[in-house]
Amino acid sequence: MIRLAIFDLDGTLVDSKLDLCNAVNHALRTLRLPELALEEVSAFVGEGAARLIERAVAPRYDLKDRVLRAWFQYYEEHLLDETVLYPGLAALLARARIPLAVHTNKPGRLARRILSGLGVRHFFVEVVGGDEAARKPDPEGTRAILHRQRVPADEAVFVGDSLVDQATARAVPIPFVAVGWGLARPGLLRTAGAPEPVRNALELAAALGIEA
Repeated sequence: MIRLAIFDLDGTLVDSKLDLCNAVNHALRTLRLPELALEEVSAFVGEGAARLIERAVAPRYDLKDRVLRAWFQYYEEHLLDETVLYPGLAALLARARIPLAVHTNKPGRLARRILSGLGVRHFFVEVVGGDEAARKPDPEGTRAILHRQRVPADEAVFVGDSLVDQATARAVPIPFVAVGWGLARPGLLRTAGAPEPVRNALELAAALGIEA
């Protein structure tokens, strides 16, 4: 029986790729660096803001800190311009009768602002960001959530869309539920040994034991 579900944020709960891409390109423009396509930026998401910008500025690593500051300044003002919940997830969260949590590599204050702005923050007992625990795939943050909620790992699940999420689940270890609508191609997850990704909110609800 599942007693706790821990979710990734970007690519799992929320489609934030356009706001992230716009912030990256704004920051690159401020330093007169070439802009990137949405698909390129999306492939860089998942390991935190610093890693995102490091990949975006390559090979101009000397400008990384300045681009990162510009990115934060812009993103904090525009993080809800285009970001939305994936279809059906608001209803799924509302129906859940087990505790829900979020473990993301996004800074915690930004994650909570997004969830609050989308009207779903109250569904989560905890939201742990990448600046509040070791960044995934380090299992520290997820293990801490399990400890605070007093739920054994084998009675919980980690829901995510990326290889980083899968690696986090393996490191805990905790059962992993992959979603197929996120930033990573489902084929990559399958190749890495993930279970077959769920295709929509109804399949995710069934995987979590949440009544439709």
